[in-house]
Amino acid sequence: MRSAETIDTVVVIGGGISGLSSAFYLQKLARESGQTIDVVLVEAEDHLGGKINTLQKEGFVIEKGPDSFLSRKLAIIDLAHDLSIEDELVATNPNASKTYIMNKLQLHAMPPGLVLGIPTDIIRFLQSDLVSPEGKLAALADLLKGATPAERDESLGGFLARRIGKELVAKIAEPLLAGIYAGDLYKLSLNATFPQFAQSEKEFGSVILGSRHNKRVTEAQNQGKTPATFMTFRNGLSTMVDALEKALSSITIKLNSKVDRFEKSEQGYTVHLQNGEQLQAQGVIVTTPAFVSDKLLRTHINSEGLANIRYVSVANVVMAFDKSNFGVDFDGSGFLVPRSEGLHITACTWTSNKWLHSSPEDKVLLRCYVGHSEDQQSVKLDDESLIAAVREDIRKTVGLTAEPLFTEITRLNNSMPQYPIGHVDAIRDMRIELSEKLPGIWVTGAAFDGVGLPDCIRQGKAGAQIMLDYLEDVAVKKQ
Repeated sequence: MRSAETIDTVVVIGGGISGLSSAFYLQKLARESGQTIDVVLVEAEDHLGGKINTLQKEGFVIEKGPDSFLSRKLAIIDLAHDLSIEDELVATNPNASKTYIMNKLQLHAMPPGLVLGIPTDIIRFLQSDLVSPEGKLAALADLLKGATPAERDESLGGFLARRIGKELVAKIAEPLLAGIYAGDLYKLSLNATFPQFAQSEKEFGSVILGSRHNKRVTEAQNQGKTPATFMTFRNGLSTMVDALEKALSSITIKLNSKVDRFEKSEQGYTVHLQNGEQLQAQGVIVTTPAFVSDKLLRTHINSEGLANIRYVSVANVVMAFDKSNFGVDFDGSGFLVPRSEGLHITACTWTSNKWLHSSPEDKVLLRCYVGHSEDQQSVKLDDESLIAAVREDIRKTVGLTAEPLFTEITRLNNSMPQYPIGHVDAIRDMRIELSEKLPGIWVTGAAFDGVGLPDCIRQGKAGAQIMLDYLEDVAVKKQ
């Protein structure tokens, strides 16, 4: 253990959830291990939280960015406990558990027993009218194929097509899984997105049998109870950002500050800001989008693994209505729209059904999603045209013609990283070179190992621990 007089500085670049988590756990883990560090967080925008943005308006709780998280990914639950805001966590409405998928402009209930688009309840899957008899046979053939794993990484779509057939991919897996990344399944890396599918094939010779096994394990861990798939905070996800900002009140936070470059120095690194300011640090954690991180690293190492990550823009359109003249009944949490339907929207969340806290009882709140990797034009429509396109899609799909009380549009430009085939190996090789040429620099965030909020928090915490271990190792070597 180094002397308490030794104080290292770590600069965290980026104030989104990855950067905030890195800064928070740098403080927390250092305190718990007896280390003393200074943390400086640098954010290019005028606010913290990145894409997280909760709007409180006329009794509605409206998420303009991400709206929830997968409850099975515990990093965010752990963070809520660490921030003492676990009492604010809420689950989805159990009475609105149905999700629908559109087929030929008709809504079909998603077959029960689906796990990430994989059928695990065979009888109920066979009873569904969403998939043709031929499509069902192609999917169930997975049970007989045995293990035929690819030697290298392959596309998520290619893997699923050879295991469960193209029809199931197009009608169920694509709208369900591609919605997470707003991407083309046939261009996304299997190993970077859903490596558990490949593991199921290797262990069980069947992605269906592997998914059934994993489902049973989860049920046993939850003592037979079915936990809510999604959770959020009662007053919105900004609750977490506010709590993090409060917890980080003792560190230096520089808003409206862009990093121009960093270079090695006698103390470790000099971080140059575009306003001319220079920060001295023994370690740097970079949590910016891949195209920003690439610019910072490319003069030092081969950062092609970052340069190859394409980003997709998306938008969401939130509409509030009076329930008295709404004119449409809906018993689910929302519906998904395959690309083959030819609509602008890719999904619609019936927010006031899914989250009871989000709307006054006499109101209805809808949130429609627009844009994916193969449709970047819809996102570019002007506000009036975008609202008109979304309302027309809703009229076609559910017959809704009521006038909204108000509409909120959020455009998230270059927000969704697309993990290319070979992503895991490319990032591993880049990090090996980084550790050799720039020890004390760590890069992390949504561009690396998961785009969801829990994934970013997990990576932020891991980055904090890696940095603290590095600083401790350097201090020991100096003794």
